[in-house]
Amino acid sequence: MFVAAVAVCATFVAAAPAAVAADQPSVVASERSFPKTSTARKDVLKESVSTDVKGNWGGIESLNVPKTKSQAEKDAEAKAEQERQEAAARAQQQAAAASRSATRSSLESSSSAAITVNPPDSKTAAALVSYAEQFVGKVPYVWGGSDTSGWDCSGFVMYVFAQFGISLPHSSGAQAGYGTAVPSLASAQPGDIIANSAHAGIYVGNGMVVNALNPSQGTQITPVAWAYTGSYSIRRLL
Repeated sequence: MFVAAVAVCATFVAAAPAAVAADQPSVVASERSFPKTSTARKDVLKESVSTDVKGNWGGIESLNVPKTKSQAEKDAEAKAEQERQEAAARAQQQAAAASRSATRSSLESSSSAAITVNPPDSKTAAALVSYAEQFVGKVPYVWGGSDTSGWDCSGFVMYVFAQFGISLPHSSGAQAGYGTAVPSLASAQPGDIIANSAHAGIYVGNGMVVNALNPSQGTQITPVAWAYTGSYSIRRLL
């Protein structure tokens, strides 16, 4: 009986692997082959320096990666640009100054060349009027001016009378108090000063006065009524 039990167990053990094998799929081992190498690399610890890119890597082999500048490089470029701008500004200022100087010299030369007058031939009132009339249309009106480069109303009167040895202040109001008073325009004579606090000129006769009128008209001969507003004083110095 013992022998029969052993035989049954052996039969069961032998049949179990067959049942398991029937339930599981068979596994077939794949075969892999590797190329045969006849030499071995001897410099396995040497760093690779090759930059060749082989194959298609999505275009990364042709990427143009911009170089990042250091802060020192940025500071140097900013300083160079600032110096360039400052140099350009200085050059522009120098050019502007040179242009102004050239323009001023040209105007002064033109003014000097344009003004040609005969000096007084006597110290009479008639000579004074003749001398003053030579500046008509030649000398511009310049506020505060007192010579042939440009003058205002009282500066013109002061300049003309100075050529006859008579010193006057550069003020129309002050000039209205010099010399001898003339009662009316009807009594005025050529060479008399007509002045008030706003304007001054030299009477030339026939109700006319020679004067530095304004910036747009310069030195002109105009009617007394045009040159003055309000009352005025007539003064005789010659």
